[in-house]
Amino acid sequence: MASEYLGGMKGTATLKTELSYFTGTEQYYENPMFPDVRYTSGVRHLAQRAGAYWLIDAICSHIPTANRQIGDRFQVWTLEVGDDKSALLECRADSDKPVVVSQSIEHTDFPLKTIAIWAESGVLLLPSEH
Repeated sequence: MASEYLGGMKGTATLKTELSYFTGTEQYYENPMFPDVRYTSGVRHLAQRAGAYWLIDAICSHIPTANRQIGDRFQVWTLEVGDDKSALLECRADSDKPVVVSQSIEHTDFPLKTIAIWAESGVLLLPSEH
């Protein structure tokens, strides 16, 4: 699925605005490949609108390592996209703590420069949904 937000700054601003409206969730979703991890409506919306189910998969694939390093109660996952369209996915115990998991992504069409997704007790959520 191609992202509908690749068309420029207006689309990116629209996506950011849409994500800010997610405060809590009414439904949890499961990834069949990672049944121990669920995600909220906000994370689902991000994945749908940005064509980024791969981001959910990437985080889920690294959660067991992060759990061994820092536990499963709370994790901060950030994706930073460079000007060259490469990206870096990192996990920390909190925003001011050292990186415990890192994955370089050679190329992505992810429309935002940065996004944070929190993992809390096996649930992926947007910070606004906490």
